[in-house]
Amino acid sequence: MIQGMVRTIPPDRFGQLVELATKTFIARGYRSTQMADVAEALNVAKGTLYGYVESKEALFDAAVRYADGHAALPDAAALPLRTPAAGATVAYIRQRIATEAMDLVLVHVVGGSVEFPDAAAELAAVLSDLYRRIARNRLALKLVDRCAIDYPELAAAWFGEGRWAQHRLLVELIETRARRGGLRKVEHSEIVARTLLETLAFWAMHRHFDSSPQQVEDADAERAVIDLLAHGLLPQASPRGGGPSRKRVSP
Repeated sequence: MIQGMVRTIPPDRFGQLVELATKTFIARGYRSTQMADVAEALNVAKGTLYGYVESKEALFDAAVRYADGHAALPDAAALPLRTPAAGATVAYIRQRIATEAMDLVLVHVVGGSVEFPDAAAELAAVLSDLYRRIARNRLALKLVDRCAIDYPELAAAWFGEGRWAQHRLLVELIETRARRGGLRKVEHSEIVARTLLETLAFWAMHRHFDSSPQQVEDADAERAVIDLLAHGLLPQASPRGGGPSRKRVSP
């Protein structure tokens, strides 16, 4: 019966299912999302979904894997997708985080395997790389970030190996370059690093889910944000004469 149902449904329906399931999980969170919610969004009977995925767990796993379009959708013969083994979805997310981390400019800069002509170029490259990776994976990242509160194992992977790992590296970069004079010294490097990450995340990811979004081109947002963040950490040029510049005010 299920196989017959799959053959009568348009071949692009699985892609639509992933898209709408992703939006539903992001809107409602993992715990509150029900199969009936996704079926209603797709405008099909709840039973139809089981021709594509065996369970809510399989649906979430599919959303994590296919939402950003980096992997080819499964063939019809592979449907319905089975419920993943315990821990399989989180293991996939960990592997994906690790793969991205291996190529991060931030990782190579802190590790000393990549050099730039000056601190300004280095910081701009680090921030641009982070921005583009967030933008490229924005659906999966938003999905994981939204659902982590309901999913302790997911939270441990995402926050521990994703967000906070990047934060620690940024803190190290800021403090190291400040000691060398390339960046200005800041009072709280942890706060500055968090501000950098959250600003990048807002413009590359969160703003696309805003209920009242600004109409801003992605390329314009990236240029403006990177320019602002990078220049905010550069040493301030001293005024001529070596002292503070004062404007004379008439009594």
